[in-house]
Amino acid sequence: MLPNPLPFFVHLPDPRRETRNKLHKIEDMVMITLCAVLGGFEDWVSIEDFGHANETWLRGFLELPNGIPSHDTLSDVIGRIDRDAFATAFVEWVRAGLPTLAEQQVAIDGKSLRGRRGDGGMVHVISAFATQARLVLAVNAIPDKANAITAIPGLLAQLDLAGAVVIIDAMGCQKNVAKAIVDPKADYVLARKENHPDLYGNVKLWLDDCDRQGYVRAHETIEKDHGRIETRRTVVNNDINWLTQKIEWSGWQTLAMVESRREIGDKVSCERRYYLCPITDVARIAQTIRQHWAIENQQHWILDVQFGEDAHRSRKNHSAANLGGDPAHRLEPAATGYLQQMERQAP
Repeated sequence: MLPNPLPFFVHLPDPRRETRNKLHKIEDMVMITLCAVLGGFEDWVSIEDFGHANETWLRGFLELPNGIPSHDTLSDVIGRIDRDAFATAFVEWVRAGLPTLAEQQVAIDGKSLRGRRGDGGMVHVISAFATQARLVLAVNAIPDKANAITAIPGLLAQLDLAGAVVIIDAMGCQKNVAKAIVDPKADYVLARKENHPDLYGNVKLWLDDCDRQGYVRAHETIEKDHGRIETRRTVVNNDINWLTQKIEWSGWQTLAMVESRREIGDKVSCERRYYLCPITDVARIAQTIRQHWAIENQQHWILDVQFGEDAHRSRKNHSAANLGGDPAHRLEPAATGYLQQMERQAP
């Protein structure tokens, strides 16, 4: 269960000047937006309507000295909140609810907010998702999709990763990313594709050959769902000292390969994916790789289908990035449970 978010947003830098027209507290506006988006309200007019309809309830935990802000005020102020300060407050709130990441699996992935197209193109964000706790740990906006690689170390630096396992797809398979994970005593599973062609070729040739000759440790699972039979076979090999690139990757100890075989009626398809990691336990590696899809199925899918994120058109100032990183758009059952708790306690 996440704690009360209000104390974490009280100290956000207020972008407004100190004038007599400054009628509403910034933390009240953040909380109104949070609660409204949780309730399925996705634009500023409907967020204002939510505030008016639930003003009595909101006054149970907010001061609201001048009532409910207008939709123009909400849009202007939330859009002008400093993105870094907002992200820091969000991370501190989540960290209070999940104080340690030891034994947690953290999936890193990027997402394009397709509805937020402006003169500079759409907004891109990169997020860290605790797959077991089903909780977003941090969300950072990135200038453009090509800079996702350089944004990953900054995202990782926001988290206390000690004891965690971080899994990233091929965009994050970089030497500086591996170092940023290992330095705070965490482990990684990095997908290996053709963006490093020499290393990929060596890894693929070696693991495929070892698999044919039986020089691997294997773990297999079979799942049946919706008329599909999927067999996932994970194999690992720790004999990698001959690879000249090994010393360039912090902590690297194991090569892993996942073979996915899908049977749908008479059609059979097979795919192999390759990974680098410091972990040697084949079952743990298999579980970590499987859990990476949670960031797609339990975060991105929910954002688009339930919260309509890709259909959202906010783009003024930092509105797109802040709403894209808004706890209401990024939380899972823990935060929803907290809102239900507030509803039970309200007079």
